[in-house]
Amino acid sequence: MELFISKIVSSIVQIILFAFIPFLWWIITARKKQKFFEWIGLKRVDGGKKTAISIIIVSVAYTVLGTLLLYIIKDVETATSDFAGLGTIALPAIIVYAVLNTSFPEELLFRGFLLKRLSNKFGFGAANAIQAILFGLMHGVMFISITGVVKAIVIIIFTASIAWCMGFVNEKNANGSILPSWIIHAVSNIFSAVCAAFSVF
Repeated sequence: MELFISKIVSSIVQIILFAFIPFLWWIITARKKQKFFEWIGLKRVDGGKKTAISIIIVSVAYTVLGTLLLYIIKDVETATSDFAGLGTIALPAIIVYAVLNTSFPEELLFRGFLLKRLSNKFGFGAANAIQAILFGLMHGVMFISITGVVKAIVIIIFTASIAWCMGFVNEKNANGSILPSWIIHAVSNIFSAVCAAFSVF
């Protein structure tokens, strides 16, 4: 129960921190033109079967490649280490962690804010590459001192590649909704946290 409450509190803090700059930017630049949720991509998913298939394909790829990555960094303490060996008792906290603590705030910032604003300035191709690289760096740089440069580069390439795919699915298949990448991201985080909880690696 303590872990569950901790993840709820942590989620609220994360969402506020990651949404602060986008919200401020919206107030200054777009408040009179568009509602915040629409502007950030929190809207209905378009694209029907094409989007659903894209979500499934990227989720499966993310999970399969993520399994390899988890094996590579099995001895490294990560965000899922809180759940290590706890088994089913950790599942409620895992859901909160995966859906609200990590994937939602990161999708707001990277695919909801950065990708959309950069696309307006530089076009989708450059913007998607930039947000993907930044996403990869955010996930990999922190591990350099622990894992060494090679493993950190693997983490950066893996997370950047997935970020690029998620940006593509959102913008090209789902009419700018960030819900597909939120689903993909949450599924992956649930998988890695469950692996930690049941000591798979």
